[in-house]
Amino acid sequence: MLMPYRRYFNFSSRARRKEYWLYMLLFYVVGFVLIFVDSALGLGGPTQTAVDTVDGFSASASAEGGVLTAIWGIANFIPLLACSVRRLHDTDRRGWWMFITLIPLIGSIWFLVLMCLDGTTGSNRFGPDPKDRIGATAESVFE
Repeated sequence: MLMPYRRYFNFSSRARRKEYWLYMLLFYVVGFVLIFVDSALGLGGPTQTAVDTVDGFSASASAEGGVLTAIWGIANFIPLLACSVRRLHDTDRRGWWMFITLIPLIGSIWFLVLMCLDGTTGSNRFGPDPKDRIGATAESVFE
């Protein structure tokens, strides 16, 4: 989960699916919690509007982040970008593939598919295999 923080500005190597998805889990869970903390401290956050109608009571709510959520998002922009680029490198694609998300709907779905794909086995043009699938077997054979 914390590997992207140790490799904050590293855009040049590879990242396993495990590194990417655990970081995304941390990013969204902390962000979700901060939305409620912002609201509790009065720093912005979810607003709830309740409206009485003739048919009964209806309510609507919207979740908006506040100051803490914004700070979290800004502080995590570079690690999120770097981890995504390294994940694309693991699938032997350049970081420019992130721009596919600019295509409405289809681009985001395709990017999600790319993030779920297994990395290339062995070294590729972006570095050695982070799982070291071939290196581990070669060492055991030659020892």
